[in-house]
Amino acid sequence: MVPQGGGQLWVFGGEFASPNGEQFYHYKDLWVLHLATKTWEQVKSTGGPSGRSGHRMVAWKRQLILFGGFHESARDYIYYNDVYAFNLDTFTWSKLSPAGTGPTPRSGCQMSVTPQGGIVLYGGYSKQRVKKDVDKGTRHSDMFLLKPEDGREDKWVWTRINPSGVKPTPRSGFSVATAPNHQTLFFGGVCDEEEEENLEGEFFNDLYFYDATRNRWFAGQLKGPKSEKKKRRRGRKEEPEGVSKQACGRASAQGPVEVVKEVVAEDGTVVTIKQVLAAPGSVGQPQSADEDSSEEADGPVPGPCPRSNAMLAVKHGVLYVYGGMFEAGDRQVTLSDLHCLDLHRMEAWKALVEMDPETQEWLEETDSEEDSEEEVEGAEGGCGDEDSAEESSAED
Repeated sequence: MVPQGGGQLWVFGGEFASPNGEQFYHYKDLWVLHLATKTWEQVKSTGGPSGRSGHRMVAWKRQLILFGGFHESARDYIYYNDVYAFNLDTFTWSKLSPAGTGPTPRSGCQMSVTPQGGIVLYGGYSKQRVKKDVDKGTRHSDMFLLKPEDGREDKWVWTRINPSGVKPTPRSGFSVATAPNHQTLFFGGVCDEEEEENLEGEFFNDLYFYDATRNRWFAGQLKGPKSEKKKRRRGRKEEPEGVSKQACGRASAQGPVEVVKEVVAEDGTVVTIKQVLAAPGSVGQPQSADEDSSEEADGPVPGPCPRSNAMLAVKHGVLYVYGGMFEAGDRQVTLSDLHCLDLHRMEAWKALVEMDPETQEWLEETDSEEDSEEEVEGAEGGCGDEDSAEESSAED
């Protein structure tokens, strides 16, 4: 996203997969959406990256910086760690050759621009073949800084960094946004446990912040919703009846609460989503005796259920989380709910649009071959297998 011309959204490449998973394409075309006129324009320029998906791209000054990704065909797959720059003034691509030791090839990582003018890259996913028809995936948890060397925009250098603090647990498919204080915000993701040909994922809905100025990770902790009534500070002798130290102790020691949501598919299948929520006041500062008792406080408010590949946006200090996907057994569920969180208050999530079971669409495998004969401009095609859809949550 860049501000010029009334706002522009730039999109490069990506992957298309047919519903039966037997045909897919990796694109290498470049498009811009002009937000002022709500019109798309394809920008054709030679010398750009090869067709791929799972790559990442950020706006840096008057350039788009693109890293990594993967390409898969019926015969083989390849992961990338190359870096390209697209000049927004000349509309030309150039391949960068940064000095230093950079990230190994990967997809599904996250990139963000720091207040100091560098680009931070974290995590990602890659796989390698360990024996015939068996691949082993790797969840990366390393972190790198890409920055211009000596202030020059034509020379770049990689540096591996090791932040302090509480870092995210290993995962991929997480989402990123920039918080109001220029910190990088990370949400959700999936940790795939692989055993031979079986792939099972644990999904997350937690928050982490990376402060590039301090080179430190922070876990995002919600304070819980504040009650509407606030009592004046008063001495112990003036405490009203019923508000005792024991009551306050119970409030701060209240156990976690399990919230259950159900999504009903068109075929009648019920998918249950369970969340274990920390009670308000159990995270952060302990509840003091001159605050409201637990009887006056609201119960825990559930936020977005665990998911990967959600869309994030921050506007006026409010984080918005839309959609994403999770897996229930051998099914993938695509979400369409919308939640928001005030990043200044960090109290509780608010659901703006709940999940609507009637909008859930299950794409079953079919014997149709009509997709296999399509020709897609700007794409590099290949025939996929059944595992490609399962791995897409990690790779993308």
